[in-house]
Amino acid sequence: MPSFSGVIVAQNEAARIARAIESLRAADEVLVVDSGSTDGTHALAKSLGARVVEHAWEGFAAQKNFAAREARNDWILALDADEELNEDAQAALRKWKNTEPAAAGYRFARRARYLGRWILHSGWYPDWKVRLFDRRRGRWEGNYVHESVEVEGPVETFSGEILHYTCDSLEEHRRRVELYTDLAARELCERGARPSLAGEWLLPPWVFLNTYFLRLGVLDGKQGLLIAQMAARYVRRKYSKLRRQRRETRAQ
Repeated sequence: MPSFSGVIVAQNEAARIARAIESLRAADEVLVVDSGSTDGTHALAKSLGARVVEHAWEGFAAQKNFAAREARNDWILALDADEELNEDAQAALRKWKNTEPAAAGYRFARRARYLGRWILHSGWYPDWKVRLFDRRRGRWEGNYVHESVEVEGPVETFSGEILHYTCDSLEEHRRRVELYTDLAARELCERGARPSLAGEWLLPPWVFLNTYFLRLGVLDGKQGLLIAQMAARYVRRKYSKLRRQRRETRAQ
């Protein structure tokens, strides 16, 4: 019967990591890999029963692969500090622990809470994520952004959901867009991608229309409108930063 480690990577997450740790009650251990927090994340995680390992930040995928290697069990359930397993997922995990797993990994539906509302459209739901996996047959991939678990073998769907508590303010969302477009532009630049006027000026309107109308963001109220606007902003900023990075690279 499988034992599993609940694994979280964190930096300055004292305000929200408790929810993630407490949702991992079915885990045989909870491991938090902390990268230099100054807000008490380390002490809080330990007080909640987690084992804490300090490790300098290496990037999203690299940090999560380090955490998987440090775990005491081969089966890994990875959560971000702003996530939690809902009650149905926790119950399914307890039942799963009495079976012999046939899959190399399991995916969960992820539901996001954005500006006080659970988002059920806009391309954000069900947002399937492989999070429970056998580290002997899987690992995190993605150098900069959009890291994900890739496994060698079958993937099955787990009951329940991961609840993702995203942005509490539009300003927080803007900061995230700036961070992730920095990383996305760097990744594109390293791959030799070229900036284009289409990417910077024509694609953002299409992304807005696709998110708001075709993906039914209109049904998510004002939050759906803001999600569509920020999705367009993400694309525009990504290609704008790519153009700037290409120019700076040529100047060196």
